[in-house]
Amino acid sequence: MLIDTHAHMYDGRFTDDLDIVLTRAHEAGVGEIFLPAVDVQSVHLALNLCAQYDDLRAMAAIHPTHIPEAADGDFDEITQLCEVPQVVAVGECGLDYYWDKYYDKRQPEFFARHIRLSTETGLPLIIHLRDKQHRDNAHRDAVRILERELPPFDNGRARGIFHCFTGPDWLPEAAAGLGFLLGVGGAVTFKNSGVADMLRDVPLSQVVLETDAPYMTPVPYRGRRNEPARVTLVAEKIAEINNCTAAEVAEITSTTARRLFYPNDV
Repeated sequence: MLIDTHAHMYDGRFTDDLDIVLTRAHEAGVGEIFLPAVDVQSVHLALNLCAQYDDLRAMAAIHPTHIPEAADGDFDEITQLCEVPQVVAVGECGLDYYWDKYYDKRQPEFFARHIRLSTETGLPLIIHLRDKQHRDNAHRDAVRILERELPPFDNGRARGIFHCFTGPDWLPEAAAGLGFLLGVGGAVTFKNSGVADMLRDVPLSQVVLETDAPYMTPVPYRGRRNEPARVTLVAEKIAEINNCTAAEVAEITSTTARRLFYPNDV
């Protein structure tokens, strides 16, 4: 079984054919799909889908590019939503320095609040980081904030996922030291992304699979809408990198994901 740890299935691009998309995912061997939030409304949309489809799971958080429009009480509502049993993670949250028009100086404060919320609730933390091309300021700032807000990692249960791993090359070691997994998606199939090379020395046990649907579509479908069924292409590429089978990648990454999201059941 495959697990897609990150897909925005409430996105409007799935409105007309969600049943068909989820059927394709099931036929491709995808057993569970985790839905990250970007704001309060998206948490409710995700929860509505979870009530309709057994294999979907919801998260709650405010995405950094949505901070400028966040009302004062929005984080309080996110905190309350994390008490809903169907919400299984705090995410996606983090730092985004890419879009000047979406940048808000409150990003570090909101990220720190999400980290503390994850710690208080025991829910995994799903982190979004994005910087301007060829820079790693967001990643360095995030690591500093995590080091400040979290106690030293005791090599127990992983704390969360650095979603959409595309580097920098020092991040896997830093993430492991903090107790975080790497969410690997379509970028690993992009010829010039460098992701495949960066993953060659990363233990497969530190990797989970994702699509970030409808974004980050893997080759050969790049440029089209992404969907959870295409997580199989990510698994196949990771198998090539690790000189193993896609079935082995599916088994190891799914076990890792279940251990993160359901520590009492594994």
